[in-house]
Amino acid sequence: MMQLINVFLKQDYAITFASAVPLEKEDSSLESLGISKTQIALNDAGFDAFVIGLDPTIVLYDRYITEEQYGWRVYENCPNALTILDTEDLHFLRKAREDAVVKKLEWNDDMLFSQTAKRELASILRCDVSLIISEFEMELLITDFKIDSIQLLYLPFMLNAVSNEQAAAWNSFENRAHFVSIGTFMHKPNIDAVILLHKHVWPRIRKTMPTAQLHIYGSYVTSQIMELHKPLNGFHVLGQTENALETIANYRVLLAPLRYGAGLKGKLMDAMLSGTPAVMTPIAAEGMFGDMQSCGLIEDDPAAFAQAAIKLHEQKEDWHNAVQNGLQVINERFELSAFAKALFSTIQLIQADLTAHRNSHFIGGILHHHTLQSTKYLSKWITEKERNKEM
Repeated sequence: MMQLINVFLKQDYAITFASAVPLEKEDSSLESLGISKTQIALNDAGFDAFVIGLDPTIVLYDRYITEEQYGWRVYENCPNALTILDTEDLHFLRKAREDAVVKKLEWNDDMLFSQTAKRELASILRCDVSLIISEFEMELLITDFKIDSIQLLYLPFMLNAVSNEQAAAWNSFENRAHFVSIGTFMHKPNIDAVILLHKHVWPRIRKTMPTAQLHIYGSYVTSQIMELHKPLNGFHVLGQTENALETIANYRVLLAPLRYGAGLKGKLMDAMLSGTPAVMTPIAAEGMFGDMQSCGLIEDDPAAFAQAAIKLHEQKEDWHNAVQNGLQVINERFELSAFAKALFSTIQLIQADLTAHRNSHFIGGILHHHTLQSTKYLSKWITEKERNKEM
């Protein structure tokens, strides 16, 4: 989201950040960028007056649940505003994979055709364009769900290129040691990954490397995760770090044994940006590397994963090759200016004839007219119910 905000600012857009969740510490960072911020409420007719007064040219929704809540109000009150859905990742894909892992089911593509998929795809169809972070997810939407590519824009992480001078300043192989894993524990795949590390991967690594240490970082540490903190076994749960890049840069190998998830993995981006190779599962690697070499080793089986971690930690030549692969991936696959240009070219093309664009995928208009009415009138009913409580 901050990458999107920054590219819009560079195009001289005035930005209003509206949130139904208290902004807390993000307040100051938004203010320092000259961004107006507004607290909004759920199921609140006051949003109508707010958005009419704002009269936005573009409305960007942060994930489908936000579009479900406010999309019909924007459509009614600001019909000429171009609407963009930032999917972040496909939630129905992540949820289906989670269900398969948790319920110990053999994966079947039929699991994708869920109620969550219906909601998220309906949101994609209602919006003028949806931002898709992964090439895998682009292909899934176009091939399996027949979403017209005119409604989708591949927009991954957008990063400034790493210069030779910056790469030369990274900590060397000799100046690093041990393993690191990182990720917020508000995200279920990260909880599952740490439990997998503790049960199946770390004991194998320690058997071969009895002095090795694994440091786990992440915000919102749960009691379940804290119980895994075993310093005598080299397994340390250390909580949140203030600077992920600086922290990761001290370690020789990052471990990302994700068994489910979607989108692109920020932890792998941070690893590559700090010159840190990684051992990852295919789920973690999905959409990251395209036809290029990965920034480390990819393994699914816990025993093979542990052996790959040991190899990458101990073999200097393999480690250096992985660092160089990551550098190439950052500079050639996620370069900021190319994707920023694609974003604004798409916006200008749609805005040039918004009516024609919407007519070309008229199913979105049908959903606005019919399907969204249920959301609209449920919201109005909740609003009225709350009003009656106050009387």
